[in-house]
Amino acid sequence: MLIDSHCHLDFPELVADRAGVLARARANGVVGMVTISTRVRQFDAIRAIADENPEVWCSVGTHPQHADEELDIQTADLVRLAEHPRCIAIGEVGLDYHYDDSSPEGQAIGLRRHIAASRETGLPLIIHARDADEDMAAILEEETGKGAFPFVLHCFSSGIDLARRGLALGGYISFSGIVTFKNAKSIQEVAAFTPADRILVETDAPYLAPVPHRGHSNEPSFVLHTAERLAELRGVSLAEIGASTTGNFFKLFSKAAS
Repeated sequence: MLIDSHCHLDFPELVADRAGVLARARANGVVGMVTISTRVRQFDAIRAIADENPEVWCSVGTHPQHADEELDIQTADLVRLAEHPRCIAIGEVGLDYHYDDSSPEGQAIGLRRHIAASRETGLPLIIHARDADEDMAAILEEETGKGAFPFVLHCFSSGIDLARRGLALGGYISFSGIVTFKNAKSIQEVAAFTPADRILVETDAPYLAPVPHRGHSNEPSFVLHTAERLAELRGVSLAEIGASTTGNFFKLFSKAAS
């Protein structure tokens, strides 16, 4: 039994055959998935997918690449929208210095507002971090000092230092198909040492399809391959990975269990 903790069912690659995508996920033992918000202004579409499919939950938030587009979105807006019964998380939000779609300043403002919403609602923050490890760690540490909030470093592709600092703050780490890539040695090292009670699995579909589907569009059913690789790296059975990551999911995303 697996849960894809992060996918994008509203993206064009998955919209065309959403019924097939969900059926193939069920056939591979994927019993639930979270379709992730990247723009608050498109939350109605995200929410509708979750409303129409009992195995799907959703989040609300602004991706860092769109931060400057939604600087008018306040913490109160996020808190209000997160009241929807199928909305179980805040985000994805974070820092992405790989692209220059939004300013670092705008991304930091958005991140702090989302952190405040996570703290107020108790819903976990889904964090996107790319080429911004030091700034991300510093903000997480500073904001935790103001009051703890639950969070997950999603689709982990950062350095070992951010992993250790995130774990020290009580965060979770979610692994995607990247962990199956031959050259992802540092990610595999993080996957091996992350405590068993802090690991999640995801696809980030339609991106980052794992081996043996690398180069193709990703979908939630493929989270099975990520779980298999995690089991290999950690020296445990696939059943153990399934049980631990699913249990961790419902602990972190506690609203999904209610």
